[in-house]
Amino acid sequence: MERNVKKDSNKGFSSKKKKHYDKRTKPVKNSEKNQEALKIIPIGGLNEIGKNMTLLEYKDEILIIDCGMAFPEDEMLGIDVIIPDFTYLKGKEKKIKGLIITHGHEDHIGGVPYLLKEFKIPVYGTPLTLGLIQNKLDERNMKAKLNTIKAGQVFRLGCFKIEAIRTTHSIADAVAFSIDTPAGRVFHTGDFKIDYTPIDGDPIDLSKFAEIGAKGVDLLLADSTNALRPGYSNSEKIVGQTLGEIFHNSKSRIVVSTFSSNVHRIQKIIDNAVKCGRQVAISGRSMEKVVELASQLGYLKAPQGTLMDISKVKNIADNKIVIITTGSQGEPMSALARMANDKHKNVQLKKGDTIILSSTPVPGNEKMVSNVVNRLFEIGCEVIYSDVLDVHVSGHAAQEELKLLHSLIKAKNFMPVHGEYRYLVGHMNLAEDLGQKSDNIHILSNGDCLKLNKHKCEIQRNYATAEDILVDGLSIGEVGEIVLNDRKNLSEGGMIIVATALDSRTHQLLSGPDIISRGFVYVKENEELMAELKQVALDAVMDCQAQGRVEWPELRAAIRTALKDYIYETMGRSPIVLPIFMDV
Repeated sequence: MERNVKKDSNKGFSSKKKKHYDKRTKPVKNSEKNQEALKIIPIGGLNEIGKNMTLLEYKDEILIIDCGMAFPEDEMLGIDVIIPDFTYLKGKEKKIKGLIITHGHEDHIGGVPYLLKEFKIPVYGTPLTLGLIQNKLDERNMKAKLNTIKAGQVFRLGCFKIEAIRTTHSIADAVAFSIDTPAGRVFHTGDFKIDYTPIDGDPIDLSKFAEIGAKGVDLLLADSTNALRPGYSNSEKIVGQTLGEIFHNSKSRIVVSTFSSNVHRIQKIIDNAVKCGRQVAISGRSMEKVVELASQLGYLKAPQGTLMDISKVKNIADNKIVIITTGSQGEPMSALARMANDKHKNVQLKKGDTIILSSTPVPGNEKMVSNVVNRLFEIGCEVIYSDVLDVHVSGHAAQEELKLLHSLIKAKNFMPVHGEYRYLVGHMNLAEDLGQKSDNIHILSNGDCLKLNKHKCEIQRNYATAEDILVDGLSIGEVGEIVLNDRKNLSEGGMIIVATALDSRTHQLLSGPDIISRGFVYVKENEELMAELKQVALDAVMDCQAQGRVEWPELRAAIRTALKDYIYETMGRSPIVLPIFMDV
């Protein structure tokens, strides 16, 4: 179905991210009639993958759902992660009743430590989710008020009455939330799939979905990640069966790489290892932490003597060991990447080893994963990944599962969330095919506001600031577009430093200009070029002095312009030119 969709520019850093407005939604102005409306404000997670964060605001009370992070795009050189923009919450700390978390994936909890650093607010989540958050806080020597909830529990935060509902996802302890407010009932699915045969034996609570749907839901916020994928997502049970066949038929050492948060997958690996008489070693800091936490909470169970220290694997026969490791996304410093590059302290891969990548690349990580896979093949390993066998299944609902969700909830209004714009539009089309009125489907961008009042919704565009906040080491939000452009220019053209000494009284040249190159050319092999650049800089200084222009800003500008023009004309390159003057 063809859509006439209007586009507008986004104020955030990435030029790839655009605001997309549906012509059916009209901006509304602040007025008295809107003051009693519930405001739904997405701060992250729309038109993108990651940094999910949504605010529910009624009068002077605010509820936060999730606070995640995203990974930087390729051109964001030096950036570690991207977190949501908390600007809208500043000055409103007393209004915030709490932060509720749907599950423990990084795109839903990765921003929590940064949020709690600025706002002292209570956090509510299931045991595994809070355990993962606690690990993050411990790393930063932070403390917070963490409140454990369980599926089926009903609790109140201010005017918000919240019910946690069990769902299935690619991490244990995932929940959806039904939230009653004075302006209507909101249902947030979180990330979910409908798995009738989950590893832990606790399927999604569809009866509760139907019960809430029968009571009436005014607004549904639903996961759109697989809205373009037809059919059903496969059960985690299929992965377990595939792994079992591989383990049974293999006589070599087995290394399985998966997401550390996928506790159910780790449990199935352990189960199959035990059946085949193999011990299990854990490699990778995040994997070790999650396994320890999940074991303490009872989400992971292994017979005594099954788990062993990674430092002792050299003493175990190849057909008696399975190594579970991080690195499924090809991260350069991950355990699997270090194994592939023969830099792992305890594991040296060899020809014949079986390597299983039990995951699919997150968008943007394909090249890194490909590099690791190619290196594994060069070593002579047998590499098995999802394109070859069913060693991974998605944790997100496909189209038929989404249809069942909509049929059970029967919401008056629908707002697709969690996904790039094409996923949101695909989910919109699916809802329309099921009979949802087009005027009741609302596609928003980060920073927009959906106002729910008496079962009706209206959109106010650009309601809150929702920029990408870039984290570079300990620096949060201090690196912006200008700095990133400089880093890009440095990476592409390098830098030339021009050092000159001048007499502080007469402004006469005492020494230099001396040319220093970094990332531009190898000086020892380009002495003639360096001499030419020195002469160009010297001519620029002499011309300025002859014209009576002796102030440093004027000299800097003259040297920079002369060198950049000369280099571009002779070499077609544009390095950064940095003139430095010493006053003697």
